Amino acid sequence: MNTASAATASAVVFVWLGMVLAISFLEAPLKFRAPGVTIPVGLGIGRLVFRALNAVETALAVVVIAAVALGGATAGTRWLTAAVAVLLAAQLAVVRPRLNRRSDRVLAGEELPRSRGHLWYVALETAKAVALIALGVALLRA
Repeated sequence: MNTASAATASAVVFVWLGMVLAISFLEAPLKFRAPGVTIPVGLGIGRLVFRALNAVETALAVVVIAAVALGGATAGTRWLTAAVAVLLAAQLAVVRPRLNRRSDRVLAGEELPRSRGHLWYVALETAKAVALIALGVALLRA
């Protein structure tokens, strides 16, 4: 893989990983522990934060895909790039819409049990973080 593409892609991957770790694994669970934050308020904040995160993730994914495609990456690097993109797409196309519909119901005042959809999102987020680490390491070695 050419040096410029590898450097660009690895920098973007590690910025992306930092955002995922900070928001999904730090901010998201902690906001519900803050004094005075109710479930509806936390859900409202979470929707805004994750909508912004997912928009930035989509842009970062496009940059990584372009750098990998144009840089002559190995098959393994291309596979890891595809894996990260598929995990993000699954979150955006399958899990997020379900979570949004559920949070709409909660914000409308309906009381619901804990969501299993969040567990799917966390599982995909964990897999995506692992794939980003593997991709970043592969790009640094390129």
